[in-house]
Amino acid sequence: MNLATPRPGLLAGLLLLSAGLTSHAAGPVPAPAAAQGKFELLTPQNSALLLIDHQPQMIFGVRSHDRQAIRNNVQALAKSAKVFQVPTVLTTVAAESFSGPLIPEIKNVFPQNEVFDRTSMNTWDDARVVDALKKSGRPKLVIAALWTEVCLTMPALEAMGEGYEVYIVTDASGGTSKEAHDMAVMRMVQAGAIPVTWQQVMLEWQRDWARQETYEAVTGIARQHSGAYGVGIDYAYSMFGAKEGH
Repeated sequence: MNLATPRPGLLAGLLLLSAGLTSHAAGPVPAPAAAQGKFELLTPQNSALLLIDHQPQMIFGVRSHDRQAIRNNVQALAKSAKVFQVPTVLTTVAAESFSGPLIPEIKNVFPQNEVFDRTSMNTWDDARVVDALKKSGRPKLVIAALWTEVCLTMPALEAMGEGYEVYIVTDASGGTSKEAHDMAVMRMVQAGAIPVTWQQVMLEWQRDWARQETYEAVTGIARQHSGAYGVGIDYAYSMFGAKEGH
């Protein structure tokens, strides 16, 4: 055997090793490009809000959350959107025949907004709603709805299919059971939706306490709707006149 001639298997291994060394020398392989929009924070300029079916009959059916907490949370979310002038679309289902009117906690925040009443369980079937959102020109769609497993899931999936980045407000939504809510959230997250809470949305819109034009309104919403956090703000105000951003 001629020792100067590498065996075929050894030769193939040397070639693979050489290729690997050449690749390493050229630098690491770059990571796949990710959708950058989902790493961009929510701002009042890139967001629209869609509130779906917060009506008496739908609230009666909620078993996943404390129903009064949902009323509190969706009102706080609506107030936040108004403070930051985020385009807000309101919709109901079968308001006159079954579900009742939009709850006053939302309607009183947006008395001038048209409320789109539908027959379809899927809001995305209503061209008026879809057109209103498209006119806003906002790529990020923040949605809260009753019930999570039906009226939140269907439009969330369809909106993502049309290119929106969807943020589902889980504590301003509710399902007919905890399992129904949780499985619906899991399904939407697997499809690319981003779960958030109402206070997270508000504070992300505010972002910097030095933004004095919205400071008082935001802390006011927190004082009224944020439980222990609101109590802490009251305490700081009353004890030593504390005010963030100064």
